[in-house]
Amino acid sequence: MDFEEEPEVIIKVNQLFKIFGNDPKRGVEHLRAGRTKQEIFEKTSLIVGLDDVSFEVMKGETFVLMGLSGCGKSTLLRSLNRLIHPTAGEIIIGGRDIVGMNDDEIREFRRDNIGMVFQNFALLPHRSILDNVAFGLEIQGMPLAERHEKSRAALELVGLSGYETSMPDQLSGGMKQRVGLARALAGDAEILLMDEAFSALDPLIRRDMQDELIDLQERLNKTVIFVTHDLDEALKIGNRIALMMDGKIIQVGTAEEILMNPENEYVERFVADVDMTKVLTAKDIMMKADPVIYCKSGPHHAARLMKEFGISSLFVVSQHRILRGIVMLEDVVEAVKHDKKTLEETTIQDIPFVQLDTPISEIIPVIADSRYPLPVLDEDARLKGMIMRSSVLLALARKEPETNDS
Repeated sequence: MDFEEEPEVIIKVNQLFKIFGNDPKRGVEHLRAGRTKQEIFEKTSLIVGLDDVSFEVMKGETFVLMGLSGCGKSTLLRSLNRLIHPTAGEIIIGGRDIVGMNDDEIREFRRDNIGMVFQNFALLPHRSILDNVAFGLEIQGMPLAERHEKSRAALELVGLSGYETSMPDQLSGGMKQRVGLARALAGDAEILLMDEAFSALDPLIRRDMQDELIDLQERLNKTVIFVTHDLDEALKIGNRIALMMDGKIIQVGTAEEILMNPENEYVERFVADVDMTKVLTAKDIMMKADPVIYCKSGPHHAARLMKEFGISSLFVVSQHRILRGIVMLEDVVEAVKHDKKTLEETTIQDIPFVQLDTPISEIIPVIADSRYPLPVLDEDARLKGMIMRSSVLLALARKEPETNDS
C-alpha cells in the first residue's frame, strides 16, 4: 500500500521579533505585555517591524508573504537571510538556527543555501549578461570556465540563451528580471527569496514572469519565499499564503482556505474582490465519485448499486480507475430487461470531463451544457472525483460570518 510522503519542513520560524530603534529589547517586552505597534511608537519611538511571527515552510513549496505596504513582509523576507538581524526569536533552516550565526557563518550559509531576486534587477551595468549571472559564483572563487558553464545553463533555464554577450541596457525589463532569476539559479541554492520581484514590470510581462516561475518550479522544485502586495499574483503562484498586518501574520493557508474561510474581518476585506471562478479549481470543488462500476461488470450489478445508493448514474472505469464512460439508470433498466450480460452497449463513452487544475470559470460552460455529472480526471485519465451543478454554486457562495444571537 502506498502512503503519501510527509512533507519536509525546510524553514521553521519561531516567535520572531524585529524592533527598529534604540534598546529594541524594550520593544519586545512591550509587545509581550500586550501593547500595540502604535502605542509602542508613541511611548518609545521604537518601530515594530515583526511581532511574534511563527510559521513553517515545506521543501519545494512556493510560500507567499503578502499584505499592504508597511505590513512587515519585506522585513520578514530579509530576516530569512539575515540582511536584517532579528531582535528575538529563531529562524531554523535545514536544522540550523541562523539568528545566532556570526558574520562569517552567515555569509557562508547564504552562499551555499540561499539565492535572492530583487525588484530592481540589481544588474551591474558594465558587465555582460553572462558575467552578471556569474557574479555570485565569481565571489565564491569558482574558476572562470566552471562559472560560465553554470551561468549558461541558468540562462537557458530562463529562456535567455544567445544573450550571453549582451549588456543590461540592451534588454527589456522582463529580460532583466530573467537575468536576475538566472543569477539566483546559477548558484544552485535550495531556497530562493524573491522580494516584489515582478512588481516593476508591465502587466503583460509580469504575467509572463509568473508563468515562467510556475514552470521553473515544476522542473526544479526549489523552495521559494515570494513577497508581493498583489493578491492575484499571490493566489496564482503560491502553494500557501501568509497574510500580514502590522508586523504580524494574520492567517496562513492555501488560496482556497483564505478565500473560503477568512480568519477575521481584515482578511475578509482583503479578499472581497477576488473573482472566485478564476481561483478555485476542479480539485477544490469536486465530490467523491463513489460508487463506480468496472467495465467487466454487468447491468444487474449496476442496477443493484444504483438502488443501494439511490443514484441514477454510475461512472464506468477499468483497472486503476481509468474512466471509460457513464451508465444511466434508464439504459441499465433496459439492459436488465433484455438480459444483457455486459455494460458495453449501455456505456456512454463520449462524455465531457475536466482535469484537476481546471478553473471554475472553464467548468461552468461545460457543466451547463452536460446532462451528466462532470468527471474530474488526473493527467493519466484516472477518475479522481465528480462535479455536480450544485457543487459549483456551493463553492461560489462565500462562508457567511457567524452571528451570536443575544
